[in-house]
Amino acid sequence: MNVQQSMMTQALRRWRIIPVIVIEDAKNAVPLATALMAGGLPIAEITLRTPGALDALQRITQEQPEMFAGAGTVLNVRQAEQARRAGAHFVISPGLNRAVVDYCLEHDVPVYPGVATASEIEAALETGLDLLKLWPIETLGGVAYLKFLSGPFVGVQFNPSGGVTGANFESYLACKNVVAVGGSWMAPQEMISARQFERIRTNVRDVVMRVAALSAPKKRQYEGSGIQEAMRPR
Repeated sequence: MNVQQSMMTQALRRWRIIPVIVIEDAKNAVPLATALMAGGLPIAEITLRTPGALDALQRITQEQPEMFAGAGTVLNVRQAEQARRAGAHFVISPGLNRAVVDYCLEHDVPVYPGVATASEIEAALETGLDLLKLWPIETLGGVAYLKFLSGPFVGVQFNPSGGVTGANFESYLACKNVVAVGGSWMAPQEMISARQFERIRTNVRDVVMRVAALSAPKKRQYEGSGIQEAMRPR
């Protein structure tokens, strides 16, 4: 595992939530990033599902460099290259595309490919990665599925997404093989389009407080460690 991959994984362990963002108008990118950070969550997965996604990602990485801004729904090497040139701090894909993984590892871009089955997990492990996106988790079986996977895949950890909401994310974070969860409930597409950034900030602040309550006993290990500062994108 390269240094950048390791540092990004540590950041995910710190924040535990990945806002999954679908953004139509790139002009909303920086206000959105500001709202996320004001709520206490300096991380976002900008999904490449809209024509303005790469522009939005680049605006955030250039104007809010302290934000952990990555690209999601990366389906091929061309998109991975575009994301890297836009300044993405990480790449997430819905499936396991070995060419995308190889490209990201070659260029020191942290990458978290998607898996759903035991065979896909084994294939991902062959790349040297042991933190994977598990998608779509609710369809796969939710928390029960994660518990089943913990048996044969000791040491493998996941960022589940796909059906994670404000009502169930805490149950996922309680799983020992879960590092972080991804979801759009804090900043859904319609809320971004309506420029309801104060509402997004409030949503994020609520989630951050709930995560802090879950991990309060673990918080002491970060105090004075300088981890948060070390994780900041340079």
